[in-house]
Amino acid sequence: MQELPQISEAEFEVMKVVWKHAPISTNEITQLLMQTTSWSPKTIQTLIKRLVTKGALTYEKKSRVFVYTPLVKESEYMDRESKSFLARFYGGDMMSMLSAYLENNSLSDAEIDRLRSLLSQKNKKGGHEHG
Repeated sequence: MQELPQISEAEFEVMKVVWKHAPISTNEITQLLMQTTSWSPKTIQTLIKRLVTKGALTYEKKSRVFVYTPLVKESEYMDRESKSFLARFYGGDMMSMLSAYLENNSLSDAEIDRLRSLLSQKNKKGGHEHG
């Protein structure tokens, strides 16, 4: 598996747009991000260039337009980030994290029901792996 690049929060916002809409042009990325951020087009273009340099995005030139696609899968990136979060705040222990959420009433009834549903689906598939 390739080494995943470190991505800043701002760069992550760019990646979310590319993951959702790829292949996508510079102008399309800029238009979408200007709706949800206060960034200037120049800032957005700088973030895109950084992501290309880091190996998170690739591009091809189609006529006079640069079209970007991700080199990093969203699922791989999110998996790494969630493991990193767990390790940093809960010593890698998922049960500690869930206990903390439950004790602080941070989970709504709907979230608890969803968690029950996910756990029962996992059980039905025979998922007895630890790790």
